[in-house]
Amino acid sequence: MADQQQQQVQLRIDESKMTSTYANTIRTSTTADEVVLDFGMNLPMQGPDGQAALMFNVGSRVVMNWSGAKRLAITLGQVIRQFEERNGEIQIQRGGPAPAQGQDAPKLAD
Repeated sequence: MADQQQQQVQLRIDESKMTSTYANTIRTSTTADEVVLDFGMNLPMQGPDGQAALMFNVGSRVVMNWSGAKRLAITLGQVIRQFEERNGEIQIQRGGPAPAQGQDAPKLAD
């Protein structure tokens, strides 16, 4: 069996063209080859009929292949799990009333 040597590669990160934005919502769409992530802001507004409405203002779009999307999902899962271990469970409200007393909010799967 041949000896396999590990080669270390130095990673350099160039942030000179980076921009930072805030997003409070995300919209996803997919193709057979890619995942499209639209990050943006839900902005409350009044609709033409006087009813409350939300405007989704897309600020950034990220297109990834499925392998990159899976790596992102794994990394986010790890970061969220670590945060919740230190700070408690993150509560999520999905457009409706908060969970009733005694009901659990959705949790990130292990």
